[in-house]
Amino acid sequence: MSDDVRPTIGTGTEIDASAVTPEFGSPSQGGVDGDRKDLETGTTTVGLTTENGVVLAADRRASAGNLVASKNADKIIEVHSSAALTISGNVSAAQSLVNSLRAEVRLYETRRDAGMSLEALANLTSTLLRSGGFRIVQPVLGGVDDDGSHVYSIGPGGSVMEEAYAVSGSGSPFALGVLEGEYDAGMSVDEAEIIAARAVQSATERDTASGNGLSIATITGDGVAIDTHEHIESAL
Repeated sequence: MSDDVRPTIGTGTEIDASAVTPEFGSPSQGGVDGDRKDLETGTTTVGLTTENGVVLAADRRASAGNLVASKNADKIIEVHSSAALTISGNVSAAQSLVNSLRAEVRLYETRRDAGMSLEALANLTSTLLRSGGFRIVQPVLGGVDDDGSHVYSIGPGGSVMEEAYAVSGSGSPFALGVLEGEYDAGMSVDEAEIIAARAVQSATERDTASGNGLSIATITGDGVAIDTHEHIESAL
């Protein structure tokens, strides 16, 4: 089979296999490195820093083309005792990325007998994405270490940017509008949870591929706590 022939399934009118693979959504629209046009489903994930910790939030819908494949997708995953990742993109690739990160973190900390910094974890994530072993995935990494609270926006091609707040997924333009207007570096973790929930709610009202409730994580020196809400309103 030549390299330009893409896998299809079915008979008669053949269907692009990528169109029915469950997705956590494509990266935010635009010329992001590694962007691919065949991933058009969406999601909304956000990350915010505060003085005392980090808040991550995401909707819970996974889609396969125009089908809602799951209403209970976990898009915030703990990868370290004080860090978690939000994921948008191909489901199997995202799961593989998380497994690789967890294994590499354990190996690093066993060899060095010391914790991995958030900067090192962000660079590790970038290296794995640049390796090309994962279909398009765009994580937002958040966590705390000895240097404070950190949120990193990591592009599908491996670019790394540390931000006060970050978004990913097709619903990100709507979520970003809320964060631009309401984010305050001096807010508490509790206040950040409400703003993160509002940001995801705004996206679900306009982005048809985002919805079905909310996952929200708080990350502090005490560790990672992830809660789910069937209805976003219960988190406001």
